[in-house]
Amino acid sequence: MGKVKPRLIGDTGVEEQQKKEQKAKSMEKKMMKKKEEPAQPAVEKKEKKSTTRTAFVKTTAVKGKNYQEARKMIDRNKYYSLNEAILLLKKLKLTKFDQSVELHFVVGETGLKGEVELPFSTGKTVRVKIVDDNILSDLEKGKIEFDVLVTHPSFMPKLAKFAKVLGPKGLMPNPKAGTVSTKPEEIVKKFEKGMLRWKTEAKFPLIHQMIGKISNEEKNLIANAEKFIEAVGKSHIQNAFIKTTMSPSVKLELAK
Repeated sequence: MGKVKPRLIGDTGVEEQQKKEQKAKSMEKKMMKKKEEPAQPAVEKKEKKSTTRTAFVKTTAVKGKNYQEARKMIDRNKYYSLNEAILLLKKLKLTKFDQSVELHFVVGETGLKGEVELPFSTGKTVRVKIVDDNILSDLEKGKIEFDVLVTHPSFMPKLAKFAKVLGPKGLMPNPKAGTVSTKPEEIVKKFEKGMLRWKTEAKFPLIHQMIGKISNEEKNLIANAEKFIEAVGKSHIQNAFIKTTMSPSVKLELAK
């Protein structure tokens, strides 16, 4: 019989606090499973039987030596400062390519969203397009070759028919998102400079954001991380992690 966690009955405040803590832990476990350790492809292993036929048995690949060494360098029970965490990630030699540095948050609710301009480039090229007849023609053909779509208000009626396609992808121009303007060229410049739009997952209170490359200077990564944390709001963040593309997650200590 498994452990039963005691709950104080009758004290509404305590019950609500316990529920919030359990929810946060559940979301943290989901994040660790989903984001920290990307699924490895199944490996087909030949296994000979006593008969002449050969059976193929699928086994899960074990994490590589570099990853296992990286895990040993991270204290799983410690909450690191941003400075400590980034210095640690820079010491982990996992791959030869320039990995992305990512922030992952467990927040208090779904539906949180916003935009922020980071002080330094993330190293990711953002494709920003202004709606014109060519873009409408591409959309008719099912071609979506942009990350941000900006439009003049006069094109909104023509875009309405594509709302079901663009909406779920977060690409539908919207005045609240700042992507509908009488001066779309100015909005394009803003996004090309590094303006980011962020939001929680549709069904879970989780936020994921790339803030740079591991080759970037430490101070630049720290500045980008601090700016993004400020944009989301520390009061909303229940648990925070930082990692590179292929590394284990590092827990962050965020002073409220």
